[in-house]
Amino acid sequence: MPLPDPSGTLSAADTTLMLISTALVVLMTPALAFFYGGLVRSKNALNTMMMSFISLGFVGVAWIAIGYSLAFAPGNGVVGGLTSLGLAGVGLDVPDGSTIPSLLFAVFQGTFVIITAALISGAIVERMRFGPYLTFITLWSILVYAPVAHWVWGGGWLGGDFAALDFAGGTVVHINAAAAAVVAAIYLGPRRDYGKQALLPHNVPFVLLGAGLLWFGWFGFNGGSALAANESAVLAFANTFVAPSAALVAWALLETLRNGKVTAVGGATAIVVGLVAVTPAAGFVSPLAAMAIGAAGSVASYFVILWRARTRLDDSLDVMAAHGIGGLVGAILVGVFAQAVWGGSSGLVDGNPRQVLVQLIGIVATAGYSAVATFILLKLINAVSPVRAAARAEGVGLDVALHSEEAYSHGEGAILLTERDFVPGVAVSVSPQLSSTGASA
Repeated sequence: MPLPDPSGTLSAADTTLMLISTALVVLMTPALAFFYGGLVRSKNALNTMMMSFISLGFVGVAWIAIGYSLAFAPGNGVVGGLTSLGLAGVGLDVPDGSTIPSLLFAVFQGTFVIITAALISGAIVERMRFGPYLTFITLWSILVYAPVAHWVWGGGWLGGDFAALDFAGGTVVHINAAAAAVVAAIYLGPRRDYGKQALLPHNVPFVLLGAGLLWFGWFGFNGGSALAANESAVLAFANTFVAPSAALVAWALLETLRNGKVTAVGGATAIVVGLVAVTPAAGFVSPLAAMAIGAAGSVASYFVILWRARTRLDDSLDVMAAHGIGGLVGAILVGVFAQAVWGGSSGLVDGNPRQVLVQLIGIVATAGYSAVATFILLKLINAVSPVRAAARAEGVGLDVALHSEEAYSHGEGAILLTERDFVPGVAVSVSPQLSSTGASA
């Protein structure tokens, strides 16, 4: 029997939309696992995918325990209070000004922090130890993501009187994660064979599958951010369709002009960039403006990837270019193209040039805080346990070294290797049934 609505303001339509949207955003983290997993070498495929999947557990629990309270409980302009620890007081009630239960809102927001933390892994794949990684993303979700979410969406200084526009996470999700990713990539250093041999994707169909599922889930990510089955949700849904389309066209034209060919990895990347770019603007701009934002984000990301490849920055899967630059373009251009007739906010074209400055301040504040906090977290974790995998573990592959598994088994034997087998001076113990897979090298 359903419980009675304690406030009498629950909307069945809005609640249904949010239930579906929440499920769609949950799907995005496994989708990210396929996207990232296909881009690395086969010996690191499981480790890379697990860096996304594990966020569903550790970051999800951290969100329920403390993250939600720091983001959305009443507090000050910088961080929320502690009154909602463990979701205390968050139940089936419908708060004033809302039409969905507060518990559903908390879970929906939890899906955002889960994928945001997972995004960081793309910059540090194939070289970070799994235990320190778990510690890092768990603490990062509490100490970095939650305060930034409070700034923008929880009544904090950035989204309150300051009125920075971020419909579904351009700053909170993408710029936040990208700043952390760049710092983590620099802190860990490049992979040991980076720049010495081609590090090619091992499964491009996985990349395409991941991109397609991300696009599908993103309709819940952006559409659900309206928090109601209303015109804003329709606009966000439509813009989530048109912006990646324009980004894909722009990327394909650039690749054709430069190389005479359109690549599958490039096309998949373009779709993600278009989605990232439109995220902060999805409920504030017209579909034509959304297409311009998607195309602009695609062009900017394309050239940043070309530049990054010529540097020693081993942002392995280009988190900075895709999420950082895409989010940056979207966060700035929403300040240009936002119109009151579409979303109730005005940007430059609607006679409010101040909005561009506000957006820039939000970008700098988010990126700066995320970068500094990430560096401190990595330093502290590394002081307790090394964050970088051993050279031998990198050579053999992190699937075997850190998980005692292989993505693609070539025999019937069980792998009994553990991470300690890759510590210098420790003898390697290999099962006699282990087939010749290279794991005993």
